[in-house]
Amino acid sequence: MLAVLTIKTMRMKYAKLLFVLLIVLATSCYYDKEEILYPESANCTVPAISTFSGTVLPLLNNRCNNCHAGSSPSGGIALDTHSNVMKYVNDGSLMGSVNFASGYSAMPKNSGKMSACDIQKIQSWIDSGALNN
Repeated sequence: MLAVLTIKTMRMKYAKLLFVLLIVLATSCYYDKEEILYPESANCTVPAISTFSGTVLPLLNNRCNNCHAGSSPSGGIALDTHSNVMKYVNDGSLMGSVNFASGYSAMPKNSGKMSACDIQKIQSWIDSGALNN
């Protein structure tokens, strides 16, 4: 009888050990490399000189200006001209919103974040003086 209990106890210990090992193995298969998770970022080409008309405005037209342009832009925020965009560049809300930063309204609303590459292009334009070019 004692031998049967010892065998059952050993089986339970091995079963618990096997369960723990399976959990460890299952959670260790995590990819945290940006180029694997976001392949478009690895192929990102940010122009040496980002321009408003050639780089930034097309991005805004594609991701923002469905709502933030025209005669009655959403929230009263128009992003269809350089002077309109500069209001939000100067107060930091353009980059805060596209980066989904805390304290800013994440944009595009109810949509996925812009790609890291597109955000880099906008930041590059701002870093180079946010010229109307």
